[in-house]
Amino acid sequence: MSTEHSPDGLEWRRSSYSGGAGAKCVEVAAGDGVVHVRDSKTPRGPVLTFTPEAWAAFTAYACRTPGTVRRF
Repeated sequence: MSTEHSPDGLEWRRSSYSGGAGAKCVEVAAGDGVVHVRDSKTPRGPVLTFTPEAWAAFTAYACRTPGTVRRF
């Protein structure tokens, strides 16, 4: 897992399973009561924000759904 500290004060994390090129990867950062998600290829692009409960529900769904990446 790699970590980047950004000017917004968030610590963005990328899975070590994404490989060196970072293709098809998202980065995740925990904020005050929220989880931020962004595309690793465009770190200054849009950011999605979820409640911790919504993020947990999404990752649980993705891990049990055939055809999805199972490593978060």
